[in-house]
Amino acid sequence: MRKNLILVLEILLIGIITFIFCYGDAFYSIDALYKDKLYQQPRAIDPAIKIISIDEKTLDALGPFGTWPRSTYAEVLEILEDYPAVVGFDIMLIGAMDEQDDAVFAQALSERDNVVLASHLIYDSKVKVDENGENYIDHMHVSAVEVPYTGDITPVGYANTSPDTDGTIRSYLPITLVEDEAGNVTEYTSLSYQIYLEYCESMGMEPLKPVTDENGVQWIYYAGKPYDYESISLIDVLEGKVDARVFTDCIVLVGAYATGLQDQFTVPNSSNQMFGVEINANLIQSFLDEQHPLPANRMAVSVIFSLIAMAMFYLFSKLHLKWGTIIFVVAEVLTVVSGILLFTKAGISIPGFYLALMLFADYVIALAGGYLYEWSKRRKIASVFRKYVAPQVVDDIMKSGRYKIELGGESRDIAVLFVDIRGFTPLSESLKPAEVVEILNEYLNLTTNAVFKNSGTLDKFIGDATMAVFNAPFDLEDYEYKAVCAAWDIVAGAKELEQKCMERFGKSVAFGVGVNCGEAVVGNIGCDFRMDYTAIGDTVNTAARLESNAKRGQVLISEHIYKRLEGRIQVNEIGEIPLKGKSQGVCVYELVSIHGEKQTNATDEEPCNVKPEA
Repeated sequence: MRKNLILVLEILLIGIITFIFCYGDAFYSIDALYKDKLYQQPRAIDPAIKIISIDEKTLDALGPFGTWPRSTYAEVLEILEDYPAVVGFDIMLIGAMDEQDDAVFAQALSERDNVVLASHLIYDSKVKVDENGENYIDHMHVSAVEVPYTGDITPVGYANTSPDTDGTIRSYLPITLVEDEAGNVTEYTSLSYQIYLEYCESMGMEPLKPVTDENGVQWIYYAGKPYDYESISLIDVLEGKVDARVFTDCIVLVGAYATGLQDQFTVPNSSNQMFGVEINANLIQSFLDEQHPLPANRMAVSVIFSLIAMAMFYLFSKLHLKWGTIIFVVAEVLTVVSGILLFTKAGISIPGFYLALMLFADYVIALAGGYLYEWSKRRKIASVFRKYVAPQVVDDIMKSGRYKIELGGESRDIAVLFVDIRGFTPLSESLKPAEVVEILNEYLNLTTNAVFKNSGTLDKFIGDATMAVFNAPFDLEDYEYKAVCAAWDIVAGAKELEQKCMERFGKSVAFGVGVNCGEAVVGNIGCDFRMDYTAIGDTVNTAARLESNAKRGQVLISEHIYKRLEGRIQVNEIGEIPLKGKSQGVCVYELVSIHGEKQTNATDEEPCNVKPEA
């Protein structure tokens, strides 16, 4: 019951943590990197998008970029003629340079209706009032718009980038609304979207509206990596090395393609930086391919992930390590695959990292919890059994974990040994209590060591008597022989103890031992909060009666023991004697010596190390 309650609390805690992490986007940077590496799957590059690159080759031929006359761009337009569907300049042409050259380019623009130039929005911070009447700082406030020197001769679009906190370009604003001091709102379009609109008009297509989230942000699904789009050096165009017809009905982008022009950005689908003109190419293709992924509803995803995490934690807690590991691996793979499919096929971006993280946490916590539970259970078993089971048996329990502490018993064939101090009552009356305890402890130490040395289980101490069983709780080879060896070790060790007691207290101490074997019920007997491992049945009662009939230093064994060990022990037949509580007499033998070979295993100590007297 307590274990189940703890499991329920753990499951609820897992659910709460998952929801908080996911809904609060606690690991935004890691989740963004996770989606970058998994979701941004490359797709076919649209051949209708071509780049005229201002590359190193062009710079070497024409000199530093800032020194070029603007008539250079007019010459490019003249070479291209009317073949392209639209030409977009990803170049900032702000302010006047040379009046004559500027006029040449302006004239070229006025003669064409398929050119789009770049503008630039200037942002600053401004205090605004929200719907509750409270002030807040709007860091996205547009204070000014820098437009090309040509004015409104040709359409323009702002070329601003919108990097994330880690500097990666994952999204942008396709449309920006700018409110002036009078409250008038002007709509500005991005360069890529404006080029797309012009292309649709040129090709007679119905343009798509931007697909944005609640903040007006459009997320980018990159089609190509850096250098994937077809690029042609601007100097090759100027020198006539390229037939203008290759640009027929194409979207032509003119932009920086050299590192020194400082127009490169970090993108999610490559470790290399991408030029701004390539980013615009990807943005335009996302409209052509209708690929605009949107983040999944954060609340819904958080709830779903929490439920999945709780269910998986329950499974991991109940399943065997092997199956738990298999399900964990399958769940992680499904998390990755479903995230990729949702992004690429359905246009939904889920924060899969949080689910993957919590599945891993589920697995580790459940594994650690299971290990700690088993470790605690084994320690509990060891602490219980160490009191009455031989050390080698306890070690076997700890290694195998085959035993459970629970009420109930089983029928087993066992050997039972009883030993008792002869004359203990008069002895205790003639000595001081401390001296009696000292003798008793010596005696108990002797009997316990003898039982443990022969792999027996110490059942209990009954006053000055000791009860031990062999072949329980685990199977024990040659257990009848080990029980007789333990009895003989006790009697042999008693001689040394008797001598010590005589020297110290002037009192003699001797033992009587009885050994029997047969069927008995063994197990934990008692109640839930108080139980003892013991054996009950006629086999136990007979062993106790044999011990009570044994004289000082005598070991009495039953006929069952004798028949099983015949040829390995030497006995004197006492004959049939009546035993208290039994209607018929029992044939009894006195153990005289042990001479059979003992079947040992690697963990057993050599028993019967005291040679018996004939």
